[in-house]
Amino acid sequence: MRAAPTILHLDMDAFFAAAEQASKPSLRGKPVVVGGLGPRGVVSTASYEARRFGVGSAMPMAQARRLCPNAAYLVPRFSLYRDVSNQVMELLGRLSPVMEPLSLDEAFVDLEAGGSADDRVSAEAVGVQLRKDIRAVTGLTGSVGLAGSKMLAKIASERAKPDGLVLIEPGTERELLAPLTVRTLPGVGPATEDHLRRSGMTVIADLARAGEDELVRLLGKSHGASLYRMAVGHDDRPVVSERDTKSVSVEDTFDVDLHDRVRVRTEVDRLAGRCVERLRAAGRSGRTVVLKVRRYDFSTLTRSETLRGPTDDPAVVRE
Repeated sequence: MRAAPTILHLDMDAFFAAAEQASKPSLRGKPVVVGGLGPRGVVSTASYEARRFGVGSAMPMAQARRLCPNAAYLVPRFSLYRDVSNQVMELLGRLSPVMEPLSLDEAFVDLEAGGSADDRVSAEAVGVQLRKDIRAVTGLTGSVGLAGSKMLAKIASERAKPDGLVLIEPGTERELLAPLTVRTLPGVGPATEDHLRRSGMTVIADLARAGEDELVRLLGKSHGASLYRMAVGHDDRPVVSERDTKSVSVEDTFDVDLHDRVRVRTEVDRLAGRCVERLRAAGRSGRTVVLKVRRYDFSTLTRSETLRGPTDDPAVVRE
């Protein structure tokens, strides 16, 4: 934990939809929904105008159309989003050489390492100017969080949405975290949340009261100890400029069920080829192959096999 809020987290607001609105003046101020347009498509991003009708990310597109029938429904244009993302990342790179992109629209920046901030006043000034620069260069808005750790900087940017800035003063972490749900903490997914709930822990204050020993007993040494430290406000994870790629994946959703074995095999072959292309482009190979199949009732089957050695052979991945 740092004594000054010099870790910055930027999260662009409704990025895909906002990029579409910026590139097409006729869409500005109107509800825009980006995602798959087929019968089984899902919403990738909804503009804030669409969100007022209840449309949200990961929602089935059919449901979104019922909630907001007059919205503009668009397929993603990733080349556009990458171009805009590059502009944003260039602005972040000017603040510090230590910048950790998480996705096209989200990144951490170590302001202290870049010499651009060393206390609350200078950090806040950087955040204010960054938001102005992003709007001037891209026409879009981003929300900024500033704190003494990555975990809290991300929580701050969530609180800043849309188009705001929130700074969490070091020393106030426990008070701020106490009433938040356990899902707020990194590493707490649905399964861990359910496990904690059955033990009577639903908010972060419950974790802090339970103590490290109890969390280790429930979740294991590594996960339990890590969760306790975060619950009491300690997060020493550094901002890292480069992160190792741990997996490469591809997937498709089909408009109609696939019943024919030959068609299924053809699709597996095609997906294996696309996956290997990405693997080779990254200069990598892999040992564990995972296949995920979603069935007609949306239940999901997952199988994996770890090979004796790494491969980038599409035939091996396919089989």
